[in-house]
Amino acid sequence: MTYLAKPKLHHPTLACNAIGFTRRDYEGKISTLCAGCGHDSISAAIIQACWELDIEPHRVAKLSGIGCSSKTPDYFLGQSHGFNTVHGRMPSVLTGANLANRDLIYLGVSGDGDSASIGIGQFVHAIRRGVNMAYIVENNGVYGLTKGQFSATADQGSVSKKGVANTDSPLDLVTMALQLGATYVGRGFSGDKKQLVPLIKGALSHRGAAFIDVISPCIAFNNHAGSTKSYDYVREHNDAVNFLDVMPQRSEIAVDYADGETLEIAQHDGSLLRLHKLDGAYDPRDRIAAMNLIQQRHARGEVVTGLLYVDPEAPDLHGHLGTVARPLNTLEAADLNPGAVALEKINAALR
Repeated sequence: MTYLAKPKLHHPTLACNAIGFTRRDYEGKISTLCAGCGHDSISAAIIQACWELDIEPHRVAKLSGIGCSSKTPDYFLGQSHGFNTVHGRMPSVLTGANLANRDLIYLGVSGDGDSASIGIGQFVHAIRRGVNMAYIVENNGVYGLTKGQFSATADQGSVSKKGVANTDSPLDLVTMALQLGATYVGRGFSGDKKQLVPLIKGALSHRGAAFIDVISPCIAFNNHAGSTKSYDYVREHNDAVNFLDVMPQRSEIAVDYADGETLEIAQHDGSLLRLHKLDGAYDPRDRIAAMNLIQQRHARGEVVTGLLYVDPEAPDLHGHLGTVARPLNTLEAADLNPGAVALEKINAALR
């Protein structure tokens, strides 16, 4: 029997934040993802960020689409508002909720399949409109729920679990977010909590479209082709009466490296991920410089992590539209009816 609900009791000596909440108050249900999945590390970073920011859980609205990444909001902020949308449609639902009630803190959680393929149009318009939100993409380059097909962010030349090489050029959501006008753009690695927590705190505190791309390794599709102990080999050489699958337990990949340093990380499948952490001298206020840096490092086979760009004075969608400060869902009929005199002035101005 599987128990998805965590016990509500906790040790009385657990540290509280400024509003009296312990870290446990920001948790959700027990994760059903594969042991060692990077997405669980991102959930832990979100929990830590909200606890450190002294955010009341009921002030957060968390929205997601479909995929392994989009399951994760169930595993954090159990006392928050939540809505799981259909595949690729999270941004438009979040936009509507934000327009209706600007007083909530909006957190959109998505994946590379959810946002870079079926939801790419929704991603584009939510970012360019400057919706006040923290938009986190948990990026593993595959469709984990449907057995590891390449997503649109998979690097060209990378090899799938079945040994097929990806011939398509990848989409870089960070570069796209910069081009579309996002006013807070960062990239992190799920195993680097020391860097990821501040990035998420900054995104949650930012006014405007904040986007973070988090590289998050998928541990389920790392058994190599040719192994006589791989899932595929056993299935091909077994007269099965039913279909079973087992995901071996893997250890979480965690790193700790200095600002300005480049680090090679061995993945569960033996491949190497080269991360480059920005140093203290980097100026994140230059959008063009950020785009150039991403391309320069990409040519070296490196993934740049850190806060790439921020506009601290950015307006949001409510500022663009000139909406009232009061949440729209609280307006009464009397507030929305300007009256005959006002309507006559409006009509006269249009003649």
